[in-house]
Amino acid sequence: MKFITGKHISRRTALRGMGASLGLPLLDAMIPAGRLWASTPTAADVDATRLVCIEQVHGAAGCNDLGASMNLWSPKATGSDFDLSPTSLKSLEPFRDYLTIISDTDSRMADAFSPEEIGGDHFRTAAVFLTQAHPKQTEGSDVFVGTSFDQIFVKHLSNGTPIPSVQLSIENVDQAGGCAYGYACAYTDTISWASPSEPLPMVRDPRAVFEMLFGAGGTPEQRAKRRQADRSILDWMLEEISALQRTLGPADRHRLDQYTSNIRELEERIRRIEEQNASGEEREIPEAPVGVPDDFAEHMELMFDLQVLAFMSDTTRVFSLKMGRDASPRVFAESGVTTPFHSSSHHGGRESRVLDFAAINSYHVGMLPYFLEKLKNTMEGDSNLLDKTMIVYGSAMADSNLHNHIRCPLFLVGGANGKLAGGQHVRAPMGTPMANVMLDMLHKLDVDIDSFGNSTGTFTI
Repeated sequence: MKFITGKHISRRTALRGMGASLGLPLLDAMIPAGRLWASTPTAADVDATRLVCIEQVHGAAGCNDLGASMNLWSPKATGSDFDLSPTSLKSLEPFRDYLTIISDTDSRMADAFSPEEIGGDHFRTAAVFLTQAHPKQTEGSDVFVGTSFDQIFVKHLSNGTPIPSVQLSIENVDQAGGCAYGYACAYTDTISWASPSEPLPMVRDPRAVFEMLFGAGGTPEQRAKRRQADRSILDWMLEEISALQRTLGPADRHRLDQYTSNIRELEERIRRIEEQNASGEEREIPEAPVGVPDDFAEHMELMFDLQVLAFMSDTTRVFSLKMGRDASPRVFAESGVTTPFHSSSHHGGRESRVLDFAAINSYHVGMLPYFLEKLKNTMEGDSNLLDKTMIVYGSAMADSNLHNHIRCPLFLVGGANGKLAGGQHVRAPMGTPMANVMLDMLHKLDVDIDSFGNSTGTFTI
């Protein structure tokens, strides 16, 4: 890293124009002259661990007896010498040094605790994933479950970011009224809970996420004017960008150019999707907002790109992402399976259908390498963003055919600033709550907490 002399600019410097605010990536000019990187306030901010929590609904094909015997989710071997090729995680092979697989943990808080709760597993499971607490059965506003793993970490972060956390979804969520089996839709519409009674809304539209991260501020009239002008948000900041460029060294100018180019390119992709969806042509997802791509992979990539840019600018350090909606009828033809998702998950234990569901699981996990590559290729300070990030991927459901919550899928990716060794597969003893693993993860995130959810202790990864 090149160190400059003279004055430095704050890590919290933002560019502004027409009510919008744009955070900056880490620049050499943010390092005080003559000081070692690790001793600066900027280092404390930038080297903070980022967290991404991703829910894969309906568990996995490898979580029933047949799927487990075929190693469709968990590899056969534990330790470091595991084979991913039979599993739905095979696309993660290039990142195995960052991969930690935890097999055979349970999410029993998603079980029915009374006869009235029987049948409501789909409407409990999402709420349980990151809380590991049992949801109160209600269709009213008196929802109650637990504070989620991601939000406990948000409360722990000492240095505030402009946005504490962002919650994303790929399928529709409505956050209103009752859904089924006596459960409020809030339980299945989000995985993030700021408190036991405070579900956090998830954002599906990439345009809305972009505005939240980079276009926030100003009046509604200013935001409308920006959109109607059909111009990049950067066009309203050209004077500020040019003025900043003149104060920077060559490396910083290149870094800022690359960052703003990525923002402009992302804006253009969102604009093209909106134009296509507003053209009057028949859509595959007619109920979706105009900014939501019909193509699942394109939608996922947009959401991943937004997360990378947010991490670069330190706009937020915490994301949660709900990849699907419970009981979704969506067809993932790109996986090679044309049966709707919910029907595929009810495979009846028949081998051909279990393998079909495994193919959908593989397709979903296969979205991650795009994100991981972006994080790994983004340097910040002395390391890359993947080294600084903990990605949690899993489900509180296991065998979707039986709606059970035993032997749930769970893995971690990333270095978490040296707290995750990677390159390992561990099996928990039978009956281990997933909450025990999450308690250990919180400890690795430097959160001083004695228990989490229904934890009975700490399962050390």
